[in-house]
Amino acid sequence: MSKIQVMDTSLANKIAAGEVVEKTMNVVKELVENSIDAKASVIKIELIDSGVKEIKVVDDGIGMDENDAVLAFSRHATSKLKTLDDLFNINSLGFRGEALPSIASVSNILLKTSDGKTGTIVSLEGGIVKEVKSGDIKRGTTIIVSNLFYNTPVRLKYLKSLYTELANITDYVNKMALSYPNIKFILINNGKELLNTSGNGDLLKTILNIYGNIVASKMMYIESENDDYMINGYISYPELTKSNRTSMTLLVNNRVVKNNEIIKTILEAFHTYIPKDRCPYIVLNIEVDPFLVDVNVHPTKMEVKFSKIDSLQSLIYETITNKLNEKTLIPKVMNEFVEDNYYKDTKETNFFVNDNLYENEEKKELVEKKQVEEITFDFDTFSTKEEIKDDEVVIQEDSRIKNMYPIGIVHGTYIICENDHGMFIIDQHAAAERINYEKYYHALSTHSKNTIDVLIPYQIELTSNEYLILEKNFHILDRLGFKYEEFGSNTIIIRTHPTWIPKYAPLEAIMKIIDIIILNEDFDEDKFNEKVSITLACKMSIKAGDVITMPDMTYLIEELRKTKNPFTCPHGRPTIIAYTKYDLEKLFKRAM
Repeated sequence: MSKIQVMDTSLANKIAAGEVVEKTMNVVKELVENSIDAKASVIKIELIDSGVKEIKVVDDGIGMDENDAVLAFSRHATSKLKTLDDLFNINSLGFRGEALPSIASVSNILLKTSDGKTGTIVSLEGGIVKEVKSGDIKRGTTIIVSNLFYNTPVRLKYLKSLYTELANITDYVNKMALSYPNIKFILINNGKELLNTSGNGDLLKTILNIYGNIVASKMMYIESENDDYMINGYISYPELTKSNRTSMTLLVNNRVVKNNEIIKTILEAFHTYIPKDRCPYIVLNIEVDPFLVDVNVHPTKMEVKFSKIDSLQSLIYETITNKLNEKTLIPKVMNEFVEDNYYKDTKETNFFVNDNLYENEEKKELVEKKQVEEITFDFDTFSTKEEIKDDEVVIQEDSRIKNMYPIGIVHGTYIICENDHGMFIIDQHAAAERINYEKYYHALSTHSKNTIDVLIPYQIELTSNEYLILEKNFHILDRLGFKYEEFGSNTIIIRTHPTWIPKYAPLEAIMKIIDIIILNEDFDEDKFNEKVSITLACKMSIKAGDVITMPDMTYLIEELRKTKNPFTCPHGRPTIIAYTKYDLEKLFKRAM
């Protein structure tokens, strides 16, 4: 007797169901996508116990006749692929012909459908057709899936809690509503309505339906294209973030997809605008010739591969950064934003900042001894512009922030300012970090060669393994402009360093740079420049609680206004928040 046998159809469908149907959300996904492919304008999803007991999907699409209604539950039966060439030009959401037979094999199904001419009702149990009869001729399709996994109890046991299953379904339906704002989506669980979109084609209105008014009011529209791709959608202001990626919706030709490379590109575009462990709200649709994208990677069809992905990443990065650079991003306390006309728009600017913004240990000691005495930093002690004449750049006078005037400080940290438009609060450490970060990054990325000799050379001793790594990367020190000598075992002497190294604590700064070189053996110049700039800006700037005078505050504000991004520190924390005059009047009941 032969050992190899053709698998029973019912068994094959159950095995296929293991890939296609892992949870209730997968069933909803397949049914909703069929409704969309059927050109429905209204899709209603009704659940009982998060879909474990019953999933009902009703649409007003083109429907099916009796032959198609029965054939739809045959494996590999599809209306969406005719030839092999169609596989490389996919314009529908479904195309494998596996979903309905796979779902039917592990549940009971009742299908009611009509193409407007004839109506058909098909009932199945465990994938076997039990009855086919005539039904009403109201155009559209209703499909009811009940007792999911009743004949595969092992799979039923591995379903998550009802709350988790419902959360997965809700997340998916939300994303589909964002993909198709021209379709009205209604989601109900145990009689409670969870979503009801307008279906009028307004994406921002759909965002409001899903996320609420606060999120919708803080979204910015983006649109751009190149030779290969078109992108459009909404991105949030940097102050609006989540701790996970569920707020980021990626669409390819209106298909909800996952792609880590694109997510990484978006997060890089928001770099220093938001904290590194936060994610913005994104609804981004990528339009591309189907020939340039492969959606046939996994049965769920959510993972995609792009041809010419570098072109797409560049387009997304530039579009988002350009939008962020043109907007005024000061968050308002009253859950609103400072209106754009309060401030002047500007192009990006580069600058250098004096060393008075570095934390001064000697002056901190003086403050401890003379608590009442006011300390004045000497702004003219070191002139960075005089020292780095080669790298001096023109500073634009216009800024996205209008001039403001300091009137005091709270808790030794928050500078209170005012202008004709309202009151502003500036975090002195975050502001100094931003200023110094851009100074360091500009010097590093432009390969500044301006150096200064030290009066007494710095001797740096390392462990043997640290020294071996540093020795391998001496070229990095050379590029930065350091002049050094090997001095005995595992020791070097620094005789010259770049002028942008802070003057009050140069050895500490040099040690931090060497530590970064040692801890990052795989050298990438951009990442290295970023790491050095952020580290030095954080460690070498004035801190919360440091005493600064009114002239210091004025200088800090002016330098902040000249930066490319005056709204956040390099870690993504806000540097400034605003109360408009109207906000203040509302707080004190002068305006109702």
